[in-house]
Amino acid sequence: MGAFLDKPKTEKHNETGVGNGLRFGLSSMQGWRVEMEDAHCAVIGLPGLQDWSFFAVFDGHAGDRVSAYCSEQLLEAIVANEDFQRSEPNLENVKKGIRTGFLNLDEKMRNIPDVINGKDKSGSTAVCSLVSPNHILFANCGDSRGIHCRDGRVWFTTQDHKPVNPTEKERIQKAGGSVMIQRVNGSLAVSRALGDFEYKNVEGMGPCEQLVSPEPEIYVEDRNEKDEFLVLACDGVWDVMSNEDLYEFVKNRMQVTDDLQSICNQVVDTCLYKGSRDNMSIVIVAFQGAPSVSEDAQNREKELDDLLENKVKEILNGLSAKKEERYCDVNYVMNALSEEDIQGLPPGGGLAAKRTAVESILSKYNVNLTSNSDTESC
Repeated sequence: MGAFLDKPKTEKHNETGVGNGLRFGLSSMQGWRVEMEDAHCAVIGLPGLQDWSFFAVFDGHAGDRVSAYCSEQLLEAIVANEDFQRSEPNLENVKKGIRTGFLNLDEKMRNIPDVINGKDKSGSTAVCSLVSPNHILFANCGDSRGIHCRDGRVWFTTQDHKPVNPTEKERIQKAGGSVMIQRVNGSLAVSRALGDFEYKNVEGMGPCEQLVSPEPEIYVEDRNEKDEFLVLACDGVWDVMSNEDLYEFVKNRMQVTDDLQSICNQVVDTCLYKGSRDNMSIVIVAFQGAPSVSEDAQNREKELDDLLENKVKEILNGLSAKKEERYCDVNYVMNALSEEDIQGLPPGGGLAAKRTAVESILSKYNVNLTSNSDTESC
């Protein structure tokens, strides 16, 4: 279930890129977890299919071996198998090729030495998207999630694979397992994953009939001019933001900046401040119909930042005027701000989305944010 640090690790890994009429940005952060078990992949232009692109997020558990391996090998496993190579333009064969790639990769990982000898029991969810000139394909295995945003709303979302889902629970029970405390055999929180081979040893049953299945659920969407963006993220994001929250937040941020890497960083920071205790990874892929930067939105953002600075100054001045000893660490100030009626906060993110800005303001006024006691006297 994972152990936690005394303080979150907030350093981020970022990537960004442009091509095939797409822009993408990604961010990953370890957060409160003792280890970073997430991985990702972003490729514009595939071998033999230069106008196709591939994006994926992998959320590892019980170690990072499988998630890292998948980030390096899943795309090749998909595009190199015979089903995929003969696929274009038959979408059913594309889907078949994706499924074959997942199953082939899972079987290949059984031969990793530390898996064979039982030293490595790790597994990983996988959510990925193949974007062609005419279609958007999603493949999901586990509880990471993808959303496709179009025409002002969340147009499509993948479905999380949880042991309590009726079809998942039925498969688990047929394989001789049980669902307790919403987990496979009371232990694993996802019902589909790559790796996790201790749950895939029921004799006489195929790979997709085991307690934990490596089979992806595959979806196909036609592209059109109203496509805005898609998001792939692990459950460290979805634990604290709904599909609609994330859509509204990303759309709002796109009107303030066209830097997708920065927007991804803002998402993971916001999720951390909203209470996420997990690793966090996100990929945002923008289509040509994505919201564009607006001078009005930028002006509103500046007005909000100015308003926050004035309110922070009022809080600091109020404490300074009192004779009794008080502390004004960032948590104190954020709690004080939460009692204010502050208009214009980013939708879907709220005050948590401006915590980094508040920290910058406090630093400007020489409030130490790195005290060992996590507080500093005002």
